[in-house]
Amino acid sequence: MAAARTGYRILEATEDLFMEGPLAGVTLNAVAGRAGVTVQTVIRRFGDRAGLIRATAESAAARVSAQRNAAPPGDVHAAVENLLDHYETTATLALKLLAEEHSSADLAAITAAARQIHRHWCERMFAPFLEPLAGTPDHDRRLAQFVAVCDVYTWKLLRRDAGLSRDQVALSLHEMLEPFIRRP
Repeated sequence: MAAARTGYRILEATEDLFMEGPLAGVTLNAVAGRAGVTVQTVIRRFGDRAGLIRATAESAAARVSAQRNAAPPGDVHAAVENLLDHYETTATLALKLLAEEHSSADLAAITAAARQIHRHWCERMFAPFLEPLAGTPDHDRRLAQFVAVCDVYTWKLLRRDAGLSRDQVALSLHEMLEPFIRRP
């Protein structure tokens, strides 16, 4: 149990350091110092810096997937609430990753995986609205529309840039999703 706590502290320190500066500043020495362990402990646990970055990304992705998959498929209200819960707590990290993704192959891989998580979430959440379009070009277009409406950049434009309240963002997302979820 102590080893698990140590591993968690190391991953948390890595994420915290990334939030405070560029990925280049996330060194084994800095992580060890922040986590209160030796560099050798970090190396024993994660191998090298690349292994540490991968493990941190995998840990964050697992947290995101668990949180995002809490809403039942087809429940648009629950999907929007789930999405807003997620963005209200993690959008800063997501936006930082996206802003720096071109500076590092590690970050590019992390953001590519995050895009896949988001796409799969949209496929799962909106499956009842996508199934009637299966096998048609309309399916891929509609999925792309769900992905775009539910994207972190859409949230950023509404919440941060336009200054809308969480409730106003929820209403806006419902209004944008409405044409795609109407049943004939």
